[in-house]
Parts: sequence; structure tokens; C-alpha cells
Amino acid sequence: MLLPHLDAAYNLARFLLRDRTAADDVVQEAFLRAFRSFAGYRGGDAKAWLLAIVRNCCFSWSGAHRGYAAESTAELAELPDCEESTPESLAARTDEIHAIRRLIERLPEPFRETVVLRELEDLSYKEIAAVTGVAIGTVMSRLARGRRLLTRELERVP
Repeated sequence: MLLPHLDAAYNLARFLLRDRTAADDVVQEAFLRAFRSFAGYRGGDAKAWLLAIVRNCCFSWSGAHRGYAAESTAELAELPDCEESTPESLAARTDEIHAIRRLIERLPEPFRETVVLRELEDLSYKEIAAVTGVAIGTVMSRLARGRRLLTRELERVP
């Protein structure tokens, strides 16, 4: 039930913490917490439930590691699966992926979190509200503002 959401959990942790190694540790801790508290799971969306645990673990980790210097984010991009891609087009696409992920990482935390959950993890507004513990209207406004901030930054990229 939870393993299909491992990539989503890691993705959220990676963007919230901005550190690959920390994200690995936090996701492992989140899965342990999820398994320990599974008896209290009341049904519903397992992905949203797990991502809420991941989010809480990220905030706990961040609080315990204030001042920790995050590593480079150069390893975030994934190569697209294109059969007809040339090496040049793959390189250009990889550069674009790196640039967009860097822009997302620079967003303030509430907007970054909302954009990642909606655009990268394809959660509904209701699911995002459940994960983050805020009202759906707040999710909608954070998403709109996050998108505006990203658009503004993308327009500045030469």
C-alpha cells in the first residue's frame, strides 16, 4: 500500500530539505513511522497520509539540523525517455530540467511544497490540504502565488 508512493515521498523530502542524503534518511524514518502507526490508519488516501508523515519528518529533521549546509542540487534531474532524442537535445533538456528544479527549490517553503505536491506529485487540492493541514483556499492561493513566482523567474532566465 505504501511502497508505490516511495518516489513521491522521496521527491517531497528532496524538495523540502534540498539535500539528497537527508531526504533518504527522512523517507526511511517516515516509512518506519508509517508502519509503526499503521494500526491507527483510518483508511482514505494512503499517498496523502504518507506524504503528511514525510512532511512532518522533514520539519522535525530541519529543526534538529538548523545551520546544516545542504549539498548541491545537481543530481535532481532525470533524463527524459525519448526514443528519437539526439545527444544534443538530451543535453539541452537536462539543462532545462536542472534550471526548473533550481527555480522550484528557490521558492519559499509553503509555495515550494504546494507546487511540488500539485505539479510533480499530481495531488488534488483536497489531498494537498490533507497533507499540509491547511484549507483548500490556502492551497489554491499558495499554488497560484507559487506559479506566479516561477513564471516571473522563468521570464528572467536568458
